[in-house]
Amino acid sequence: MDMTEHGSMELNKEGGPRLNADTKEEGIPSIRPLIPADPERKRRTGKEKFVRHDEERNEKQAKRTDTEKKPEDIMPAEMDDWLEKVKKTLGMSASFDVQIREMTFSGCRTGLLFLSSFAKDTALTEVLKRLSYLTPESVSHDALESFLKYYMPSIQIREVDSFTEMVNDVLVGNAAFYVDGEPRVLLMDVRQYPGRQPEQPELEKVVRGSKDGFTESLLTNVGLIRRRLRDPKLRFEITKVGERTQTDVAIVYIDDVADTKLVESVRDKIKSVKIDGIPLADKQLEEVTVKTGWNPFPLVRYSERPDVVASHLLDGSVTVLVDTSPSVMMLPTTYFDLIQHAEENRQSPFIGTYLRWIRFFGLLSSMFLMPLWYMYAESPELRPSWLWFLGADKTGDLPLILQFLLVEIGVDLMRLAAVHTPTPLVTAMSLVSAILIGDIAVKTGLFINEVILYMAVAAIGTFATPSYELGLANRIVRLVLLLAVFMFQLPGFAACAAIMLISLVMIRSYNTPYMWPFIPFNGPALLNVLLRRPLPKSRMRPSIYRPKQSDKQPV
Repeated sequence: MDMTEHGSMELNKEGGPRLNADTKEEGIPSIRPLIPADPERKRRTGKEKFVRHDEERNEKQAKRTDTEKKPEDIMPAEMDDWLEKVKKTLGMSASFDVQIREMTFSGCRTGLLFLSSFAKDTALTEVLKRLSYLTPESVSHDALESFLKYYMPSIQIREVDSFTEMVNDVLVGNAAFYVDGEPRVLLMDVRQYPGRQPEQPELEKVVRGSKDGFTESLLTNVGLIRRRLRDPKLRFEITKVGERTQTDVAIVYIDDVADTKLVESVRDKIKSVKIDGIPLADKQLEEVTVKTGWNPFPLVRYSERPDVVASHLLDGSVTVLVDTSPSVMMLPTTYFDLIQHAEENRQSPFIGTYLRWIRFFGLLSSMFLMPLWYMYAESPELRPSWLWFLGADKTGDLPLILQFLLVEIGVDLMRLAAVHTPTPLVTAMSLVSAILIGDIAVKTGLFINEVILYMAVAAIGTFATPSYELGLANRIVRLVLLLAVFMFQLPGFAACAAIMLISLVMIRSYNTPYMWPFIPFNGPALLNVLLRRPLPKSRMRPSIYRPKQSDKQPV
């Protein structure tokens, strides 16, 4: 189409008035072409358009003055100034792992900044090898742009003009490539963190099932989740927490399942954290976001199993991954989430239900068995006739309450000693402790047999609790109930148990009732807690998560 004849469709259609440069009708203005005809004008090639686009972009960047940035963010345009600022900021002379490799490629003076403790030597060597083949004619007027688009053999690479951002990326493990005369750098991902291979978690072992667990590497943990959830709606939002540690934190959720308000709440709380750092990873992040205070009960569920995390994500939960931590936080959390275990879902529904009830029995025993026995031993008139076997014929040389407290402390000491003792010595230490507490203490009259027996049952119930944090909290409940029975007998036991229940009902985890589905009551959900139902019968996601899709996909 000839652009000189550009006009409206009404004027050019057949039968309508036709105008040209030499014809004008009264009342109708002449139509000028939008693009003047130029017979000598050449069509620009793709390369010329590309060069022009680069020139326009560089002009826009040049208009932006450095006064818009903070002094520490300004990237020096001279090599010597850049080197001096790097040495002053990163302490290159004091830290041996901060390295700068200066070389000249295609007539351009360059510097490669990296940490030898993180960077992969093979990746950097390949980059330098490729650039060493360049000649002075290979690089155009924009050297950094030429290196980026034509000659830099790196998969993950980006361009930044902030000195602070460059420093933060280098501390993460990236390498910065600087060209003299350019107030920008190229950041290449050449990280290789020290770490271990995925292994079966110690606290969440299963007889059958996967034996891979999370590690201290964030990317490895992301891959373990991606392997089980190949959903395009799965999202991993990355952010940093800590002014000094700059710890990577990933918020994980399924976009069309998880509640938008829940995701925004988690995101806002994490981004609002103002702290020097979280070297202890997820636990410190929990304290500054969930703000449990002095509450002994855990308000988040930790897991080291990617299959458990994937299952909760499908239900609508939001997961938080923290770099350097092999455990993952799942939000929100209820009390009944903390007493579930992956082994129940690895067995048939009947066997899974049986194992779940055994675990419930152990959980209740860990809290109420010792206080009830102590109450019946101190007040035989309260004991029902069918519990005639409870009680003690003799109380020993020490009062019963003191015996219970000493045994509690002894069990905790054994647990701490097992954690801090080298593995080859754990068995010997356990045998010595058991003989001292279980045999010699009874023979000398310090303890009675019943105290040792019920303490052992309560300890086994504590160890059978899937959540380690919940087991410790239940131990505190047991001690409080013992002291309440010692001071007020039956009224103390009833009042203390009621206060504990009310306290649990008042707790909320990310605006979620902690005792749901018991209080507030939800019959179908409570039935799913009590019974391990067959998978085809469990098609509804927990309503407590407020998922966007309540129905699961048919199986």
